[in-house]
Amino acid sequence: MASKHRILQVGSLAGSPSANQRLADAYDVLELWKHTDRKAALAEYGKGITALVTSATMGANAELIEALPDLKSICSWGVGYETIDLQAARARGVMVSNTPDVLTDCVADLAWGLIIAGARRMTLGDRYVRAGRWGQVHGNIPLGTRVSGKKLGIVGLGRIGQAIARRGQGFDMEVRYHNRRPREDSPYGYEATLVELARWADFLVVATVGGPQTRHLVNQEVIEALGTKGIIVNIARGPVIDEQALVTALENGKLGGAALDVFEHEPNVPDALKTSDNTVLLPHIGSATYETRMAMEDLMLENLQSFFQTGKLVTPVE
Repeated sequence: MASKHRILQVGSLAGSPSANQRLADAYDVLELWKHTDRKAALAEYGKGITALVTSATMGANAELIEALPDLKSICSWGVGYETIDLQAARARGVMVSNTPDVLTDCVADLAWGLIIAGARRMTLGDRYVRAGRWGQVHGNIPLGTRVSGKKLGIVGLGRIGQAIARRGQGFDMEVRYHNRRPREDSPYGYEATLVELARWADFLVVATVGGPQTRHLVNQEVIEALGTKGIIVNIARGPVIDEQALVTALENGKLGGAALDVFEHEPNVPDALKTSDNTVLLPHIGSATYETRMAMEDLMLENLQSFFQTGKLVTPVE
């Protein structure tokens, strides 16, 4: 019987239906999260490990990459890779893969759920019903705003941004976007600055990549340009928005509302966001459907299998 390939798994993939078990069945897994002294475990067991499994939450920093002298591939469960030190990986000739495309539709669906929930004050209405305040609703609960026919601004017109934009057409919305540069293949209007996009939009959806290059891209100026009736939606990464500027704008009435699936310091969420009647808050569940998590799991395992069989990855990060 052939021996199993040895791999390192940085942390438990508890959000995936069966990834932990499938990895254990197929490979000789060093489960790093079960070792209290990670450095000692890597020093003792790291030699000979050529593949590492991680996620956007757990990442793979330069120290971890350097601790594995034979490492050749990093297979990440999820689309984001800002927590993987790509520079350190490339310097060592280590290939990196993620799981793009398979979560596009579910994240775009959730963005639209947040748009509608934020505009129509759905979570506030839910709290009224649960608290037995139904009879007080008319005249007491603040009025929402219409979604159909409004202006939709998208920050980052990648796979997910495009899926969000397509759904906007079903709501008879005019769509514009901001990227580092215009997309020649896009039918939507382009705004060269994020401030101008925010000033134009009724709804501003953040769908750009995370990482140092986009940290606080949505700053005080952008937030205030969106205005007192505007609603911001974030399904990308929390640090893209300056969270303190967001809180201040909501408290001062300079922003209409915020509907957020991600936060700057997860899982910590400012109390001011929790207590505001103008927010919708979700616990980072953009990809959290059985179908999508299973597809992410399958693709991560497909990348791992491809590496061991061919030396190549199916969905490498370029």
